[in-house]
Amino acid sequence: MSDPLGAVAAASTGSRRAANVARTAVLWEVLSAELARAGEGADGPLEIVDAGGGTGGAAVPLAALGHRVTVVDPSPDSLAALERRAAEAGVRVRGVQGDTRDLRDLLPGDHAHLVLVHNVLEYVDDPLAALRDVVAVTRPGGAVSLLAANAVAAVLHRALAGHLADALALLDSPDGRWGRGDPMPRRFTAEGVVALAHEAGLPVAELCGVRVLGDLLPGRVFEDPQVPDTLVALERAASAHPELSGIATQLHVLARRPD
Repeated sequence: MSDPLGAVAAASTGSRRAANVARTAVLWEVLSAELARAGEGADGPLEIVDAGGGTGGAAVPLAALGHRVTVVDPSPDSLAALERRAAEAGVRVRGVQGDTRDLRDLLPGDHAHLVLVHNVLEYVDDPLAALRDVVAVTRPGGAVSLLAANAVAAVLHRALAGHLADALALLDSPDGRWGRGDPMPRRFTAEGVVALAHEAGLPVAELCGVRVLGDLLPGRVFEDPQVPDTLVALERAASAHPELSGIATQLHVLARRPD
């Protein structure tokens, strides 16, 4: 499968290293396929909501593909940066200040063909309540894209960094944290994020690992200009491998609201 969203993302952020795009190519491929599916029955541009979308790293490339994109984010500074990024890319993205729990008040119900909830569930007070609010603004048959930190990967990363006590603590933590100094409020297992989606009323269509091996590679590897292309192929194969996908830095769930 081609990676049109990844290509747009790379073009819209010239400072982003090709290697970083390669790490997340699998995510963009899943989103590309979902947008193609949703577009088959749409009369015009798709309605996309990026909950917690910040400065528009995903929203601007999506808008560049012709979709109507709304970013809901609590930070006015992030929304200002989003406006600048969209202007530089020559696209329009609507920015609305608020958090995930405000979605019902800020947007019409049954509104979006696709809602992104990327790197958000780790930080909200109540992930289940937040996800139910996301479902409320997703149209029947629409999709929700969840991207969350993987607790299993955190164990591996802390151990490889020599923080063995932290790795051990992570294994015993119900919230996927290694201690008071951990900046991440929570992490998820694959089983946990799938169960959360189901409880919110979202049957899971697809689960894959994102950044399976790319985050484990030493920086010197990327001095070879051919590495990013090879890494895309490696990440694609690893994300489909049951054992390897379990150690991905992030878990990606694509779920759909029932018709």
